[in-house]
Amino acid sequence: MPNPVVISIDAMGGDHGPSVIVPAVALAAKSLPDVRFLLHGDEAQLNAQLAKCPDARTVSEVRHTDKAISMEEKPAQAMRRGKGTSLWNAVEAIRAGEAAACVSAGNTGALMAISKLILRMGANLERPAIVASWPTMQGVSAVLDVGANVESDAKQLIEFAIMGAAFHHAVHGSERPTVGLLNVGSEDQKGHEEVREAHAILKETRLDFDYRGFVEGTDIAKGTVDVVVTDGFTGNVALKTAEGLARFFGAEIKATLTSGPLAMLGALIASGALKKMRRRLDPGRVNGGPLLGLNGIVVKSHGGADALGYASAIRVAVDLARSDFSAEIERNLKRLTETSLKAGAEEEKAGGVSGAEGQGASE
Repeated sequence: MPNPVVISIDAMGGDHGPSVIVPAVALAAKSLPDVRFLLHGDEAQLNAQLAKCPDARTVSEVRHTDKAISMEEKPAQAMRRGKGTSLWNAVEAIRAGEAAACVSAGNTGALMAISKLILRMGANLERPAIVASWPTMQGVSAVLDVGANVESDAKQLIEFAIMGAAFHHAVHGSERPTVGLLNVGSEDQKGHEEVREAHAILKETRLDFDYRGFVEGTDIAKGTVDVVVTDGFTGNVALKTAEGLARFFGAEIKATLTSGPLAMLGALIASGALKKMRRRLDPGRVNGGPLLGLNGIVVKSHGGADALGYASAIRVAVDLARSDFSAEIERNLKRLTETSLKAGAEEEKAGGVSGAEGQGASE
């Protein structure tokens, strides 16, 4: 029988702390019988919640600390006082080999900074990226980066494509993920220099995914590709815009369906379909954004997630821990390097031949 997967939990992170996280562990434990948990946080609060959730108690070990990082702290401040906090200890458990992955609903900037300090970046990767699972007309797409990097050069965009494809394969089950670069148009000449350069390299390199070229903003919700790659500034704006629109449409639908007796009758008749739509668009269904590129698995849950949403983030961490996610990234990075070296050698050879011909002509 294989060893259980151990997930390290920052049990004090997020808007609700143990009151949501412990029930989430109980939910996850029901569907993931071979997973165990390390809960980092205040022992008294955690034991009080575990007493109400026997399914969580039997699979959890409490690691006490009375220190926690608030949601408002700046990353620099969190780094200075981070040691010994629930967030720090949860990530440290990966480095110590006690856990396969970490989940936190805490301060995003602090989680990013502390994770990068403790785990470091994976081999040959420059920067981490946050990936979001995005409901679409075709299923679920992965969009990255959605906030870790304000700007990204061509090399980093290519790395995001490699990491995003590996993530989609591991978590959403695509055999050969389709990948697109987010741009202001689909033509090759569109966009800024870094996007065009990344596009040219991805077209010429044989990797373990299907690169489809440029995609536009409307393609995200359509599900035109499995993975949408962009810089963190653009990705974060797109994500927050989508979240705002979802709330707006939800409020408008509710107001319309409660506007009068006939509307309320129609809502009652359509209640089954409306519930199905609400479940389809529920952010909790696809909660859990991994910090890709680190030398370890760290998953960020939405700070306001309920127990069902947090359990979804736990499942993402487990799926990544059970996959060959890291090996797939390494394979594609190696192919990228080999392609780059080959192109450089051919360019140097062509330059040498040209120089020799020029010398011959001058003689």
